Amino acid sequence: MSKDTNYSSLPVSSYLELQPQNDSPESLRGLSFDDETQYLASKGAPHDDDFEIDIDNYPLVVIGHNHGSGVPGAVFNLTTTIIGAGMMALPATMKVLGVVLGIVLIILIGILSEISVELLVRYSVLVKATSYGEVVQHAMGKTARVLSEICIILNNGGVLVVYLIIMGDVMSGNVHHLGVFDQLMGNGVWDHRKLVILVIMVVFLAPLCSLDKIDSLSMTSAASVALAVVFVVVTFSVAFIKIVEGRIEAPRLGPDLSSKTAILDLLVVIPIMTNAFVCHFNVQPIYNELAGRSPQKMNRVGRITLMLCILVYISTAMSGFLLFGKDTESDVLTNFDEDLGVPYSAALDYIVRVGYILHLILVFPVIHFSLRQTVNALLFEGSPPLSESRKRSLGLTAVLLVLIYVGSTMIPNIWTAFKFTGATTALTLGFMFPSIVVLRLGHLGGLSQGEWILSWFMLVLSVVVSIIGVIGNVYSIQSKSE
Repeated sequence: MSKDTNYSSLPVSSYLELQPQNDSPESLRGLSFDDETQYLASKGAPHDDDFEIDIDNYPLVVIGHNHGSGVPGAVFNLTTTIIGAGMMALPATMKVLGVVLGIVLIILIGILSEISVELLVRYSVLVKATSYGEVVQHAMGKTARVLSEICIILNNGGVLVVYLIIMGDVMSGNVHHLGVFDQLMGNGVWDHRKLVILVIMVVFLAPLCSLDKIDSLSMTSAASVALAVVFVVVTFSVAFIKIVEGRIEAPRLGPDLSSKTAILDLLVVIPIMTNAFVCHFNVQPIYNELAGRSPQKMNRVGRITLMLCILVYISTAMSGFLLFGKDTESDVLTNFDEDLGVPYSAALDYIVRVGYILHLILVFPVIHFSLRQTVNALLFEGSPPLSESRKRSLGLTAVLLVLIYVGSTMIPNIWTAFKFTGATTALTLGFMFPSIVVLRLGHLGGLSQGEWILSWFMLVLSVVVSIIGVIGNVYSIQSKSE
């Protein structure tokens, strides 16, 4: 090689980052030529000015091999994003829908959610978007991007508020159920839910939320999935034992239409189930840190995650509804303060509740990560990434945690929160925006007739369900006030 040049030879397996001279750091994106570029070509991406890579304007920066997250780590992070507090509301939705319709809807919503994730990833790659907001902007413009980012903030903020409410209810108790601390130590300062939540936030959540990369949370995500599985195994085992002994009544198979209240609950239950599958806001960050990333590899991550989540959700909804029947609470964890009617019932109660609180503590920073990234993109557009500005990252983390804590002291229960986020932001992020993105960017290639029809179906369905859910929420509030 000539000594006059400033360039050196590159290994074939090197991971390169193409850096536009005039673009902000937020727009920089690593490209793995043997994965993403081949995918773009296979999908027939147009070779116009928006898609051609002008090598003269992109200096090659060698950053070594892509030591990102592997498929297992990505599966754990995506599964953790999905399996959170929404799982605790599923037994209550089964109480409203009945066993058959409940199982069918869990499977149907899960499949539709996975399809929308795959389509979103495909068109994010085609337009070289690095975030949910960017692909929305490519399809619908800057205003739509801002709206999508506001939806992510409201959705994730609402979910994190729900996590804190559950932690407080389970550990300190509420007017209907005893808390873990009450059962272990009697009345004391730990009866104050706000204080318990504050201690959990300062001691456990703040350190985890201060991490800069979502890949750093892979191990905690794996632990959180394991804790969720422990919950499912215990509840399912107890329900199975009681079924074998004939101590559980036959569950209702269809929806309850016997009263106005039951019908109103039926209107809002689908948005609550939808909320349990929304993970789209974290798909792009997980994809960005996936080693040797390609849409095919991300699709594999999504499908494995979908199968795992559907199994966990059906098991949780069925076992919780079978155990507690018509007494199933909106947060089924609070039901575990009573005798389950099996040996070692008290110990199992503690294992289920404390184990799931630990699960939520480990899930919290994964949801917070995308919340912080979105707030940063909305308020500090064009600024260096958070990984390069530790002070801004910690400042945003502190402000968001304070606001989430305040929100948890103002909302009465998780059913109230899920009804509204499910009917609005969850449906918007999970189905409306992805469908519109596909329909607007379908001309770039790779969209089949079936996918076009399915995108319209998801869009119309999400709009109808959202309207029905909001109307149901309003009527429900009016009925309670009367």
